Amino acid sequence: MSEKLLEVSGLKKHFPIQRGFLRRIVGYVKAVDDVSFDVYSGETLGLVGESGCGKTTLGRSLIRIYDPTAGQARYHTRAGGVVDLAAVSRAEVRKYHSDIRMIFQDPSSSLNPRMTVLEIVGEPLINHRLAAGDELKDRVADLLRRVGLRPEYMQRYPHAFSGGERQRIGIARALALNPRLVICDEAVSALDVSVQAQTLNLLMDLREAFGLTYIFVAHDLSVVEHISDRVAVMYVGLMVEQAPKALLYSAPLHPYTEALLSAVPRPDPTQRGQGRRIRLLGEVADPAHPPSGCYFHPRCSYCLDRCRVERPPLREVGAGRSVACHRAEELSLRGVLAERA
Repeated sequence: MSEKLLEVSGLKKHFPIQRGFLRRIVGYVKAVDDVSFDVYSGETLGLVGESGCGKTTLGRSLIRIYDPTAGQARYHTRAGGVVDLAAVSRAEVRKYHSDIRMIFQDPSSSLNPRMTVLEIVGEPLINHRLAAGDELKDRVADLLRRVGLRPEYMQRYPHAFSGGERQRIGIARALALNPRLVICDEAVSALDVSVQAQTLNLLMDLREAFGLTYIFVAHDLSVVEHISDRVAVMYVGLMVEQAPKALLYSAPLHPYTEALLSAVPRPDPTQRGQGRRIRLLGEVADPAHPPSGCYFHPRCSYCLDRCRVERPPLREVGAGRSVACHRAEELSLRGVLAERA
């Protein structure tokens, strides 16, 4: 393992539920509830789970689009110090926005339609007073070349580009300040499959060229397998499993991870229909009223009485592996790499 870049411990983000004329708080939606993980310099950490599990909220809490309710996010700065991004003020956290950037899911809504590409990509440079005039144009032109766009396009508006090209503009904007950590929030989910592959390859090339570290948020495990070094699985605001990619895909330890892997498409037509697709019963738990014990127990076929009353902690079960399941050591769950072999 390389050096730690980010240490997240007990991070929570609860949204208040307000009702009545006086808007009294009657409860909370626990979008992120006691999440802990580490991010190492130079790696890509894949963050997966069903829609609504809290992946995007977690990413936005790290970059302080949302203020965390509790917990720590200890960032190791370039100077060698450590700062808790969850505790500093909004004014102070702006100092680290050049180091931690975000690529948003929908480029159509994340790019201002009234601004040209030059203004969009150059805005971070202007705000941080790093470039102006001809120097600004030169740096924007270089960034556009890096992401596969022609510099002549910088005077165009976002509507003149395809979805894949708009996402490349968003990537260029994220790279403008030479960041260390980039949070990719479903960065390819809104694109066609062929464009997805091109964008993923571009992100991997940029990681090597700029020395980047990624937190790659996605719900498509086949995409995560292609780009990630380690994978973390979330369910209803909780982290339920973390492991190196090869271990998680070949031998998952949590029943929820096994169910997600069973839905990964098989590219070989001779293998389609082979293997057992695990269809989870019921609905994803309500984060405002989660069940007692293990949040996954109402949908788990391996559930015991203990699972219904006792919430399993996220615990280490080996080098680089952690899981939140009472039966992790005794279950033999099915992965996808073993089936392909």
